[in-house]
Amino acid sequence: MAELQSLEELGGAMGTAQAEAPVHVQKLDSLGRAYATGKRKDAIARVWIKPGTGKITINKKDYSAYFARPVLQMILRQPIVLTDRDGQYDVIATVSGGGLSGQAGALRHGISKALTHYEPELRGILKKEGFLTRDSRVVERKKYGRRKARRSFQFSKR
Repeated sequence: MAELQSLEELGGAMGTAQAEAPVHVQKLDSLGRAYATGKRKDAIARVWIKPGTGKITINKKDYSAYFARPVLQMILRQPIVLTDRDGQYDVIATVSGGGLSGQAGALRHGISKALTHYEPELRGILKKEGFLTRDSRVVERKKYGRRKARRSFQFSKR
C-alpha cells in the first residue's frame, strides 16, 4: 500500500464523498402558508405565516391584547424585526401550556422556524442569533425528602 504525502491525496483516496451542506427548500402548505411548531418550557406554539400586512394573531386575539407586557411583545417580534420583514407577513398562532413567558419564547421559536420554511435564505441570520435552537431547559422535578426540587425542609436543632 502506498503512503500518502498530502491531505489532497487523502481526499482523492477517499473518493468524492465530500459532505455537502444540506439544501434547504421552501416548505408551504396548499394555502401558501409556512407552518412550524415552537417550544419553550411547557409551552407549545403552532405558527402559520403567509404574506400580508404584518398582523399577528394569537389564539384569535391580537398579540398586543394577548401579551400585555411590552417585553413579551418584543420577544415574539424579534425574528421579524431582525430579518427586516416587519409588515410583510401575517402570523396566525395557537399557543397552549406554560406561562406567558414560556409562551412568548415558544412563539419566537415557531415564528423563526416558519420564516426559514418560507424563506430558506434567512436561516443563517436566525441561526446566528440562536432563534432556531429549542431552549431545552425545563422545570426540575420535586424529589422526596425535599421541600422543592433542591430546597431542604427547615432545620431546627431544638
